Amino acid sequence: MIPGRPEPTTPEYTRKVHVTQGEQHVTDDPGVVMTTVLGSCIAACIRDPQAGIGGMNHFLLPDDGGGRGGDSVRFGAYAMELLINDLLKQGARRDRLEAKIFGGGKLFDGLSDVGASNAEFAERFLRDEGIPIVSSSTGGPSARRVEFWPVSGRVRQRLVAVEQAPQEVRRPATPPPASSSGELELF
Repeated sequence: MIPGRPEPTTPEYTRKVHVTQGEQHVTDDPGVVMTTVLGSCIAACIRDPQAGIGGMNHFLLPDDGGGRGGDSVRFGAYAMELLINDLLKQGARRDRLEAKIFGGGKLFDGLSDVGASNAEFAERFLRDEGIPIVSSSTGGPSARRVEFWPVSGRVRQRLVAVEQAPQEVRRPATPPPASSSGELELF
C-alpha cells in the first residue's frame, strides 16, 4: 500500500464500462462496473455466480419484426441472445445463470407505453429460457442510472427526474384575410 492512496478495492480503482443503447458487455474482471442510463429501454444484467462472470445489455425495442438489418442489436430478441451466447462462450453455464432487469419506464404521458412492452418482453424471454429473475425494477415515470458489478452481482440504481414535455399551448386563431376593401388590421 502506498501511504495516502486508497486501497485498490475503492471506487477510484473500479473501471467503468458504459453500455449504451444497442451495446452489451461481458467480463469476469472484479474491478469492472457496467453503467447505463435507461428510460423506456431495458438493461438485462445476467451472470453466472459460480463462474464469476456477468454481462449487461441495453435494448430499445422488444423485436425488430423479423428483419435482421444492421440495427438488430437495438432489439431485445437479438440483444438477449447475444448476451447469453457471449456469457456461455466465456465459461458461464446456462443452468447457473440469473438475471436482474431494469428500465421500461413511461416517461411521457400521451405516448404509447413502449417501456411496458420492453419489460414484458424481457420477463417472458428470460422465463422461456429458464433464467430466473432474482430482482427487477421496471416501469414508473422515472429514468434510471444503473451500475452493475458483474462478478459480485451487486447493482445500484438511481432514479433520475425527467422533465415532462410542455403542455400544448393554444395559439389564437389565424386572423381572416383582409377584405378587398383596403382595410388593414395591425396586431
